[in-house]
Amino acid sequence: MIDLDIDMRQYDCPFIDTTDDVEIAFSAVQWQLDTDDEQLETRLIARGESTGALEDGLHALRDHPNMRECYILSKRENVAEIGTTIEETNAMRTIQRNGGYITGPFHIEDGHEQWHVGFDDDADEDHALAELERHNDYTVADRDQFGPTELFDLLENSDSALRLLEGCRSLTETERETFETAAREGYYETPRATTLEDLSNHFDVSKTAVSMNLRRSERKVLQAALSALENMDETVTQTR
Repeated sequence: MIDLDIDMRQYDCPFIDTTDDVEIAFSAVQWQLDTDDEQLETRLIARGESTGALEDGLHALRDHPNMRECYILSKRENVAEIGTTIEETNAMRTIQRNGGYITGPFHIEDGHEQWHVGFDDDADEDHALAELERHNDYTVADRDQFGPTELFDLLENSDSALRLLEGCRSLTETERETFETAAREGYYETPRATTLEDLSNHFDVSKTAVSMNLRRSERKVLQAALSALENMDETVTQTR
């Protein structure tokens, strides 16, 4: 299996056009492509920069010529869960016609869409990408190729990966920035390439504050990693 991460800009997509004009982003929760009716049904989370931006974005989405149906499932302040049905876009049709399939959720913001697309062989991938260039702009951000063993391992341990991801997401912005800077500057190397004093000067805070932010981030990531390892052990035991 070939798995592509694609930064896509379609010119017939209601979501992309809306995020071009309004400070709003969309993330897919569920999707279903109906090739017979040439339409895509989705449930998405819409997040506006403000309550007003959310309202403007949803209004623009409903008015788009390629939008067949758009309805609100729930809404709170600047976030809403919505259901939509849109006409099949050129990119969707191209991927499907060339043997491709969606492998993960998509995210749309600032006029661009992050796609996760799979192919079974190189020829299908090459044909699809060549055809996509005719009516869309895109960049392949990442490409992975999995054999059956790697793919089975990935699917079997998806819950462990999710636990680790949740631990990383639990970091506050300050904790994450401090942790990433410390690692990048060599704080965890032996010998250390940077010190708490260097980091405190970088962030213009006390050494105590830097130390506390590092300890909190380390604890959250370590707990998530341990939880993922424990889950992997349980999975191995169950499959024996």
